[in-house]
Amino acid sequence: MRVSGPLLLAGAATALTDIEHKPFMRKNIDPLVSPGLYRSHMHSFYGSDAITKDLPTSAELQKGCPSGENPNDLSIYWAPTLYHVDGDNYTEIYPATFKTYYENIDKAETPFPQDFHAIAGNAAAQTQADIDEKITAITWWCDAGPEDRDSRPRAAFPRVTCSAHMQAILRFPDCVDPNKITDYTYAAANGGRCPAGMKRMPSLRFSIRYDTRKAIPQGWSGVPPFKLACGQIGDGYCFHGDFINGWFDDAAKNMLQAKGQTFMRIDGAHGNGKQYSSCKAKDADPEHGTSDYKKSLEMMGHTPPR
Repeated sequence: MRVSGPLLLAGAATALTDIEHKPFMRKNIDPLVSPGLYRSHMHSFYGSDAITKDLPTSAELQKGCPSGENPNDLSIYWAPTLYHVDGDNYTEIYPATFKTYYENIDKAETPFPQDFHAIAGNAAAQTQADIDEKITAITWWCDAGPEDRDSRPRAAFPRVTCSAHMQAILRFPDCVDPNKITDYTYAAANGGRCPAGMKRMPSLRFSIRYDTRKAIPQGWSGVPPFKLACGQIGDGYCFHGDFINGWFDDAAKNMLQAKGQTFMRIDGAHGNGKQYSSCKAKDADPEHGTSDYKKSLEMMGHTPPR
């Protein structure tokens, strides 16, 4: 029997918390893959607005303004931008919601280390064979139906018009070597346990719901007319995400206090875990880089579509 994304997650869920984030920037940077350069496919950014083309420390992120609803989380999160393709026009499809879920927090042995960062997914993926859903959880579906994943690759976009939002999920590594934080992996890839010498962290998951009904009111049948900045029209295989830890230490440690199958609000010295900041997140480097899809291709040395 094939298990759908939501059911698969529900079966494994224990203590968790979630945080909603508003997008504050779209830009052709990737400080994990291409630090110091304006030569990336387009990404949409959520979290601390202290992010630039340069790889930041956790302390630097904590000096920014958060776009999320928890003032104790100054992490930065990003994912490839989704576009509606209409001939020669590429229009961003905005997320209805972007949420980070921190799951299995009652099983975690250590909070995220300061300066920890990780990438999940495969930006070069072109087929379902390039996706390991059992590990990364990557799948796309219509979160209010209809369900068509039995008739198409699960990491491809739905081939039917979604009655509400189109959702994607992505799970991050949850094991780290505390003595070498660039060494990380998934407990799910190791029988549900971290390898020797590693410790279990909270399991971070992206959940993005895109407002495809607003972008394409007429709907679609078959290959849909949208693409990720990293991929081809109609497929979602290259969906990936980046995370740099910006949690303040006290709140990060509070997260590990959860017990049992419950939701836990993560409060801290910087405020209530369910309140937006009074500041407004914005691009910290507005004079450089681009938010234009075709310009980003030119800056990467690629020929824009005609």
